[in-house]
Amino acid sequence: MAVASVPSSAWFVDLLFPPRCVACRGPASDLCGSCLAALRPLRPPRCARCGAPTAWPVARCRECAGRRLSFHRATAAFAYEGPTVAFVRAWKERGLRRLAPLAARLVADQVACPAADVITYIPPDLVRQLERARHPAPALAEELAALWSLPCRPHLRRTRATGRQASLGLAQRGGNVRDLFVADREPPERVTLVDDVYTSGSTVNAAARALRRGGVTHVEVITFARAIR
Repeated sequence: MAVASVPSSAWFVDLLFPPRCVACRGPASDLCGSCLAALRPLRPPRCARCGAPTAWPVARCRECAGRRLSFHRATAAFAYEGPTVAFVRAWKERGLRRLAPLAARLVADQVACPAADVITYIPPDLVRQLERARHPAPALAEELAALWSLPCRPHLRRTRATGRQASLGLAQRGGNVRDLFVADREPPERVTLVDDVYTSGSTVNAAARALRRGGVTHVEVITFARAIR
């Protein structure tokens, strides 16, 4: 009786609460076919340094020209718009841990396996970590590491709590994360740094700077999505 009750209970839960697409709320698991097709992959041409879409291939674009960037290259799989925004918000704010494997598969379909010794990630803010069952950055890093057969290790820690970046301008964002990270163990020479969304690049740049100070010679940034200006 106890064994038989498991599928019966699961069927009853699915009947009461059918799976819904996290973007459009239609009947689907995770993302429906229409929303999946509406994700906008970021393909070339794009800036070779920060990954911004460009009219033709460039070494530095107007978005990153003049900025002191500590990472060698940043690449995002999708534009942060449409269903991508809803997907990321469901992942971050609703704590849907099951989305991490799908996110990693989607990234791996668009981004080549990096030439790295290790994959690391932006460490979560301790306060926000209490609000979320699993932070997206380490979850995505772990899933990508498994797909790419690379080790995944924490190499960064935060030095303090910070306010949210979303409401800040570019200059304020840089100041908000200045000296926010330190490398807490000796990292290898080539590191891939993973985060969920590249907005201004301030957070990943601060993290890359800490890794470089820790002895890393090459930092490549990979994110699920990127804000387009």
